[in-house]
Amino acid sequence: MVHASGKLLFNLANRIELLFKLLEDTAMDDHNAELATLAGGCFWCLEAVYQQVHGVAQVVSGYSGGHVDQPTYQQVCSETTGHAEAVQITFDSQMILYREILDIFFTIHDPTTLNRQGYDVGSSYRSVIFYHTPEQQIAAEEAIAELNEAHTWSGLIVTEVTPLATFYPAEDYHQQFYLKDKYQPYCQAVISPKLAKFRKGHVEKLKPGVSI
Repeated sequence: MVHASGKLLFNLANRIELLFKLLEDTAMDDHNAELATLAGGCFWCLEAVYQQVHGVAQVVSGYSGGHVDQPTYQQVCSETTGHAEAVQITFDSQMILYREILDIFFTIHDPTTLNRQGYDVGSSYRSVIFYHTPEQQIAAEEAIAELNEAHTWSGLIVTEVTPLATFYPAEDYHQQFYLKDKYQPYCQAVISPKLAKFRKGHVEKLKPGVSI
């Protein structure tokens, strides 16, 4: 009985945390809203990080860069659609700049490995910046050039910079994945350590209330 009660309280706490995150999504002035669409390995990881960034209102996991309409997760994983797992970020441009979104992007994945992030291998895990405007294209190309010149990584950055054609939101069970089940084995083994490293190195970028 005690075990069941503890599990119930844990699930309730997770749902409350998710509710507050969803409510925060509606708090931004639409005039300041800007979109960023990025791919850099498993979208669960990118989503979990950007959900904790100050100025980010919403993060949606999905697929982009392919040639099949309305692809499913199974199709994308089969490497036959050309899509990359991606996230589309809605952010307040008065609170965080697009370049800052990119700076975070280049610290939370390895942009030098072609079609691979850790044990996730395939073109669906490639590194891509899907730009929405010419200004975003310029910012992306400048960021890559600066990082290469500074030899931030041991190899050259292979991140693609390409215009966004279509972004397809992923299935519902992929959305808010870490928030809904942070004790799932993949979350514990991969996402939690990535989040801890991000929070420690980007304290000034965290939303109020996010613990280090």
